[in-house]
Amino acid sequence: MQKENRLYRLVALAMLAAVSYVLMLLNFPLPAFPPYLKMDFSDIPALIGALLFGPAAGIIIEAVKNLLHYVTQPGPAGVPIGELANFVAGLLLILPVALLARRIGSSKKRVIAGILAGVVLMAVVMSILNYFVLLPAYMWFLHFPHMTSDAMVKLVTVAILPFNLIKGALTGVVFLVLYPKLKPLIQRYQPKKKLRAV
Repeated sequence: MQKENRLYRLVALAMLAAVSYVLMLLNFPLPAFPPYLKMDFSDIPALIGALLFGPAAGIIIEAVKNLLHYVTQPGPAGVPIGELANFVAGLLLILPVALLARRIGSSKKRVIAGILAGVVLMAVVMSILNYFVLLPAYMWFLHFPHMTSDAMVKLVTVAILPFNLIKGALTGVVFLVLYPKLKPLIQRYQPKKKLRAV
């Protein structure tokens, strides 16, 4: 029985990672944002996996998705800057949901609280990472036009920060639409709470 459950989890993780990869390919730009900032819903399968099997499952799905994308869609310089950024952003979004829902209970309020925390965390941390790490890396490895500190601050505050807020919010809304159908399955795999001795 234990081997069957392990096999089921492996198959489920593989399927969720494959769906996540396909959704990553189905990206599209949002109006009023630079064309290189693209929306996709590839974090939803990772959210599902994290709630079903724990945070580690979500991390694995995010990692496999981005590894597949790097292998099949390599960047012009061969450096996985975009994939690393996507991986970190995905973890920042899904882990608060997984930790809140699995440790405290998978009520809809807990899931919403986790999504809100994840959206804010992703937007803030990715803004900082873009300023200090990602934008300099793009300029160094991909020979993007040099940007002054003021120009990077403007890009982060006007484009990157609001884009990540919108992307996280849209991902959360779509997930919440799916959540009622997923809840029985998620509760089935929730860790059982141990009864305290009196």
